[in-house]
Amino acid sequence: MNETRQDAWTEDEDKILADTVLRFIREGQTQLEAFKEVANTLSRTSAACGFRWNATIRKQHHQAIQNAKEQRKNGFKKQTIFATTSPGDFSQSHTIDTAIKILERMRTEYPQEKQKEQEKLLERVIKENEQLKSKLAKYDRAWEEVNSAWLQVKN
Repeated sequence: MNETRQDAWTEDEDKILADTVLRFIREGQTQLEAFKEVANTLSRTSAACGFRWNATIRKQHHQAIQNAKEQRKNGFKKQTIFATTSPGDFSQSHTIDTAIKILERMRTEYPQEKQKEQEKLLERVIKENEQLKSKLAKYDRAWEEVNSAWLQVKN
């Protein structure tokens, strides 16, 4: 009697949870905020998401977590390079042109990363939608067979 629990986590849900938590780590947000976002997306509680992350998923993504933390550190260094230096600290290499170039690069790179994440999410949603359509068609056919059999038995 190996029945799957009705509330069992699917691979897609695990992937959404992992991707979201890793993104939040990269962006310097908390895991609790990630759990809330995933909870809304998957219609689960944030506690369930946190439990799943800590009990199962986190162990499978140790290296990805370290990479996300490193990316967060590097991202903050890029963003705070000018905030941490006083005007008297600037040498000739730290001109306003350098600051403009860094800001322009940040303006172009960060939206592209966000767009790539959105495109990946869209691909996953489209794939999941196709899978759900396929399952629905299968259940519709099964329902028609059951209904047909019922009508034969009834008559």
